[in-house]
Amino acid sequence: MSAQKPFHETLDFTLVGKMGRVHRLCREAVTLTVEPLGLTQSRWLALMHINLIGEGVTQLALSQSLGIEMPSLTRTLKQLEEQSLISRQVDNSDKRSKKLYFTQDGRVVLNSLNEKIADVKQQFYAGLTHEQLDVMARALLQIEQNASDCISLQETRRASKLEEGTNDA
Repeated sequence: MSAQKPFHETLDFTLVGKMGRVHRLCREAVTLTVEPLGLTQSRWLALMHINLIGEGVTQLALSQSLGIEMPSLTRTLKQLEEQSLISRQVDNSDKRSKKLYFTQDGRVVLNSLNEKIADVKQQFYAGLTHEQLDVMARALLQIEQNASDCISLQETRRASKLEEGTNDA
């Protein structure tokens, strides 16, 4: 007699693959919702991350938070600056670095953006209880930590193999 597969093993994609698909769909839904604000996906993501990290964040810190390369971010920030939503100011302690701040118009757009995202999140979470969402949030945090640990382990193994190769020479 064979044991029944756990539900997560019956998905069309792996569980992590399904998370990626859901993430892309949610980002697309937000992008369509905020389109009337004149924001593309890269722009609304940058605004949300500046707000999350806090004004005065450096461009480098923002690129690391978003997980994107500096040239892509610089292009997006230039567009946000042209829309008068942010300003870039030279960091007084490091003249090579620029810090990011919302303009008055940027704060207005950010408030609208937050309202629209709150509405969309309610649609995403429809039919789920707070308990279900909490369980899912904890599981996602654990998967994130496990993935980070896996990356660290692989990097350590790679470095060890490279070191062994130089010692053999």
